[in-house]
Amino acid sequence: MDQARSQNEVLEFLTNELSGTSGQEDVKRIDTHANIVFLAGSKAYKVKRDVTFPFLDYSSLELREEACKAEITVNRPNAPQIYLRAVPITREPDGGLALDGEGKPVEWAVEMNRFDQSMELDILAAKGPLTDDLADRLAQMMADAHEEAPLRSGPGFHDELSSYVEQNDTAFHEHPDLFPADEVRHLTDASRSMLSSIHELIMKRGELGLVRRCHGDAHLRNIVLIDGQPVLFDAIEFSDAIATGDVLYDLAFLLMDLWERDQHRAANRVFNRYLDKSRLEDHPEGLAALPFYLMMRAAIRSKIAATAALNQSDEAQKQNQREQARTYFRHALAFIEPSKPRLVAIGGLSGTGKTTLAYTIAPGIGHAPGARVLRTDVMRKRILNIPEADKAPPEAYTSEASKKVYDALDLSIQSVLAAGHCAIFDAVFAAQSERDRAEEIARHVEADFTGLWLRAPVDVLKERVAGRESDASDATSAVVDQQLGYDLGKMTWSEIEAGGSMEETAEQARSVLAT
Repeated sequence: MDQARSQNEVLEFLTNELSGTSGQEDVKRIDTHANIVFLAGSKAYKVKRDVTFPFLDYSSLELREEACKAEITVNRPNAPQIYLRAVPITREPDGGLALDGEGKPVEWAVEMNRFDQSMELDILAAKGPLTDDLADRLAQMMADAHEEAPLRSGPGFHDELSSYVEQNDTAFHEHPDLFPADEVRHLTDASRSMLSSIHELIMKRGELGLVRRCHGDAHLRNIVLIDGQPVLFDAIEFSDAIATGDVLYDLAFLLMDLWERDQHRAANRVFNRYLDKSRLEDHPEGLAALPFYLMMRAAIRSKIAATAALNQSDEAQKQNQREQARTYFRHALAFIEPSKPRLVAIGGLSGTGKTTLAYTIAPGIGHAPGARVLRTDVMRKRILNIPEADKAPPEAYTSEASKKVYDALDLSIQSVLAAGHCAIFDAVFAAQSERDRAEEIARHVEADFTGLWLRAPVDVLKERVAGRESDASDATSAVVDQQLGYDLGKMTWSEIEAGGSMEETAEQARSVLAT
């Protein structure tokens, strides 16, 4: 029996078999370019199509068996509650087929537990802004996934990126009606130049263990909420090369997808909290590669959408995919537009709302995904190697310990700015020497500087401090009383009245930043 007839027989068998075993009359079938998925009751079964593409080969039973087993291997670390096993469809002695029978395998499938598709993040993102809490959990999800991902080499990853640049150039020139030739040339020239400039950085990050066999396809459609927690599924199983990359390149897919969907606050929050939480990311100079990584993720999505439009018979769908291709292409161009680094220092006594303001204005500062927010409170807990919400011991607030925190932040901020990225420095800055030092950091790397000093009534400060939950700050009402006695010295920073709503405070801050 030829392979096409054999697969058709298997697909018909699964439809009938799963209808009986699931107790449902209708089994839902979903066809994609590379897979056929059957949804039946509480289970899902994915069969690999007998197809060959430039990036994957499922043309033999052996290759499909290998792919099904690989899918379990690469996905179980991130989604053990979804991925169960690779199961054979067998030819039994009576000539019939069986699911996981005793006969010879004639096909293979990935067996999975089903989940509520309405909880996929692309659907949730279409309904409105994602919450800060969810963004924090997404950051933790990505940090956990990368910590467990196998190590790979920097040179191999760089070579793949170089090939993607040339593949994209060829693909874009094949669609002159979608991508103007001069814009394609600009994107390709800029891509080649940027990749050359970050070559040594990629090699270094490989040596540091930051190039890994990652998920490879971490966009919103491949994340689902299960019991309130985001779960990363459907990792690339068919190509180690495509799934291998800098952990920031893997993160960039999620950031790009959020940014493209106008979820700018969520993108910035995931970006910042990932860097805060990851035990791998202690190397802020890596941000120099992020614009290239974001561009590459958008360019590849643009290329895929353009190709999909050619193969779409439905005119409305075709036009939608063409517009998607153009939108992703515009984002790719925007991601690599030069942007001068800027340091925004936000000072004020505890309870003035420094951190809330920082995260409110960060998405609009610099290029995507917005400014890096660096807090003394977070750095203190990181140095102590304790959870952010745990209270630090009294010795963590001595002059010597505080100096260590500020010194670490000074180095991080200099690296962020030197990498071409904007930063927000969130600290009390009660001493004039601390404010002067922040300005000196910006001058040292020739970055722009803006200092904001927040003020609020004492009762507001104490009410806010008392109401904090699960925050890195250890400030109390007693701390506020102590701070009220500080000699602030000469205040040269722009003063912001922060006793009202955050919208009012942010409006004042943006007005200062715009001047």
